[in-house]
Amino acid sequence: MAELLEFETKRLRLRQWKVADRDPFAALNSDPRVMEFFPSPLTRAESDAMANRCESLIHERGWGFWAAELTTNGRFIGFVGLHTPSAQFPFSPCVEVGWRLAYEHWGKGLASEAAKEAVRVGFHSLGLREIVSFAAVGNNRSRAVMERLGMRESGTFEHPQLPEGSSLRLHCLYRLSSDCLVA
Repeated sequence: MAELLEFETKRLRLRQWKVADRDPFAALNSDPRVMEFFPSPLTRAESDAMANRCESLIHERGWGFWAAELTTNGRFIGFVGLHTPSAQFPFSPCVEVGWRLAYEHWGKGLASEAAKEAVRVGFHSLGLREIVSFAAVGNNRSRAVMERLGMRESGTFEHPQLPEGSSLRLHCLYRLSSDCLVA
């Protein structure tokens, strides 16, 4: 087990997963609005498996897709963090910054706030030289978060885990170098 990295932003605590996170995580993963740019909403078993993987990877490395909770009341709202994708991309190996929040927490700047701090942790605590992020080309909300982080668009690619002909297969890639200032 690696040293566990957890941290807070002004409004969020990014921490290791708890058993109590499984119900609200399953609810957000079954919401068609949240899952619009994924192949389909997740079943309860798929959602639990994802949460278990996130928890296990954090246990192994000390970092990952952290559970995100509001500092005001401890309510779980989704995840934000860093991840090493298992898929082989044209830009692999890489570490990505990613997020998935319950719909009711969209539009409040929470994803940007937490992702900015995750990027800072990646560069300053983990010594990463570059962090990437990617999304389906039509996912303008996530692309806006990437731009708020100071990331720069770096072309498109076909996601190898999505079937040929899928409207979600074409993804845009964003990059951020440790040489750039992260405000």
